[in-house]
Amino acid sequence: LNKRACVLRCLSSDKKFDAESIVKTDLEDIRNIGVSAHIDSGKTTVTERILYYSGRIDSIHDVKGKDGVGAKMDSMELERQRGITIKSAATCMQWKGKTINLIDTPGHIDFTIEVERSLRVLDGAILVLCGSGGVQTQTYTVYNQMRRYTVPFITFINKLDRLGACAYRTLDQMRNDLKVNAALLQLPIGVEKDFEGVVDILGEKVIHFEGDRGDILKYSDVPVTFEQDLINRRTELIECLSNVDEEIGERFLMEEDITNTDIEKAIKRTVTAQTFSPIIVGSALKNKGVQPLLDCVNKYLPNPSEVDNYAISIHDEERIRMETARTHTNPLVALAFKLEENQYGQLTFIRVYQGRLKRGHAVINTRTGEKVRVPRLVLMNSNDTQDVQEAYAGDIVAMIGVECASGDTFVTADLPKEKHVSMESIYVPEPVISLRIRNVHTKDNEKFANAINRFQREDPTFKCQFNAERREMIILGMGELHLDVYAERIRREYGCEVETGEPTVNYRETMEPGSAVDFEVTYKRQSGGRGQYAHIEGTITPLEDSTTPYEFVNSTKGGAIPTTLIKSVEKGMVEAMQEGALTGNRITRCKLECNPLSLSLSLSLSLGIKFELKDGKTHPVDSSDFTFSKAGYYAIKEHFVKKAIALEPWMEIEVHIPDDFSGAVLNSISERRGTTSNLEVSDGQTVISASVPLKEMFGYTTKLRSMTRGLGEFTMEFKKYEALETADENDLISLYRDSDQYKKQQSSEFGV
Repeated sequence: LNKRACVLRCLSSDKKFDAESIVKTDLEDIRNIGVSAHIDSGKTTVTERILYYSGRIDSIHDVKGKDGVGAKMDSMELERQRGITIKSAATCMQWKGKTINLIDTPGHIDFTIEVERSLRVLDGAILVLCGSGGVQTQTYTVYNQMRRYTVPFITFINKLDRLGACAYRTLDQMRNDLKVNAALLQLPIGVEKDFEGVVDILGEKVIHFEGDRGDILKYSDVPVTFEQDLINRRTELIECLSNVDEEIGERFLMEEDITNTDIEKAIKRTVTAQTFSPIIVGSALKNKGVQPLLDCVNKYLPNPSEVDNYAISIHDEERIRMETARTHTNPLVALAFKLEENQYGQLTFIRVYQGRLKRGHAVINTRTGEKVRVPRLVLMNSNDTQDVQEAYAGDIVAMIGVECASGDTFVTADLPKEKHVSMESIYVPEPVISLRIRNVHTKDNEKFANAINRFQREDPTFKCQFNAERREMIILGMGELHLDVYAERIRREYGCEVETGEPTVNYRETMEPGSAVDFEVTYKRQSGGRGQYAHIEGTITPLEDSTTPYEFVNSTKGGAIPTTLIKSVEKGMVEAMQEGALTGNRITRCKLECNPLSLSLSLSLSLGIKFELKDGKTHPVDSSDFTFSKAGYYAIKEHFVKKAIALEPWMEIEVHIPDDFSGAVLNSISERRGTTSNLEVSDGQTVISASVPLKEMFGYTTKLRSMTRGLGEFTMEFKKYEALETADENDLISLYRDSDQYKKQQSSEFGV
């Protein structure tokens, strides 16, 4: 072994970054990569070092902003305060002759759409694992996302300076838990606080990272104590490659000599084929291991020409392979994969798959058919922009001032319509949690509406609905943190104070089956001058036929009540049914199908009540539409309530989990008063179908993720209403009778 030591300053030159030269890079020298990880694996710290060593930033800053600046890629103040990445951020840099377009993605599962749409446009990725935590909850999700978009990746085991860190244990977890064919390219020297450098298995050198920022790499010979381990790990690397690479496999079986060049070529082939992942080790926080990681990006991750991308013909749905030559002669095909608002308008992130995108040129949005001109084209460096005139196949840039939606495809303006295409879509998961939200001050209504509209446009997993019955705005998203962040952004970015809470459950009321209640209501008020008078008698009973709407029966005789006033009784009855009588919730087991002559109300509910009006009295002066409407109203409020019961909504849920967690998940459903109706097991996955009260499902997303290490997911839809348990019904009644709504009603009953 060579006994001499070699010191190399591994930091990009001070040459100013030239955006125009970047977009003129040869295709073979482009790498479009993402950095993905479980939350708190050090992903953003890794990215900060990548930017520093490549010369894109001048100094390294703390991720949580303790130094008053914060990490470059976490540009939102909220990200720095919480110490997490909330939205993906793009940048561009050069490393040893290669141009690297990099997207830093969030690690928390609540912001999974940011990972989805980033991986959709990338050709490769770095999977960051915590040397202490190993394969964690979100690691599974990120890995599955990479598989969904067939993204090759290399692995960086980070935080080897942490207590309990072990690269070899993490390697075993990758193989056993993720089922990834992986092998080390480096061996760590020391562990935890004694971690000091790495041994390069192929280069057979020790690398120490010296200087204040680890920018001086010192190469030395491998100590005798590591020689045998190095030989064993090199053999293991060859075995892993021989299992998936035919060329190496044949040479390994024939016991032929396999050179480092042979190994490096095999690594490139197998990484591109997504059958192998090489592992680099280090500690980004301690400035160790990041430069060799960048070398691996250059060596092993594919350039855009080595990845097949397809568009779908709008004319005949044929899949068309994109031509990656960096020339303007091919028709433009570009995908808008992310939207943001900035001071200049909408910022649309674009991946160019074919042809050329040029500033000032017209393009067509194939979804809308609209022709638009590109007013401005920029390269991104987190929240900073640098103008460019054009971009070619393989580039990731942003357009400013073009209105579109996430997932839209742009093509050359003069391309015939029959040749229009659409890039394959981005997977958008359905929201799994909801919150009630309201703006505190009515003067902020416009700000609030603008914020909600903007965030829905930017994030397809953030949705908003209005519950007309409760007059509540409901926001839906991927988790509690997801919605909490948006509420905070409304406060900060729009100066609009908002309050959030659990959505109000839409309980219902109905009559006890087989019951009946007689009513006699006199509505009478006299305060000088003309009075108010109405008197009605009758019976309310439940309807058992689910196909029958509510039934209002006029059984009065001899014209005791004029026809016009009978309609008023019905009107008051319906008004009371909407408000409820027992708990302040709408009276259900009824379907109101009112004709234009009576009411313009429509409720789509089940079963019904029969309201039979048997007798009544009028006053020649004091009776009116209003008084008989009130009489019908109080017939429900004061008499129906005597036989009323409360109902709660039940949901049909379908839970998808790995087999290992089925016992715990079944128990969690039982704890929520759920009943399991079906259980299917196939290929290591379990699908559980069950019915659970909606009230019990709040917070279940977080619980399920915790139980299943982030691997469980569920869907939910309304199934039926069922009677509340007595204790819960009493609580609901007490809550209603303490409300201002009930007290106001009671105070207005003078004269009834």
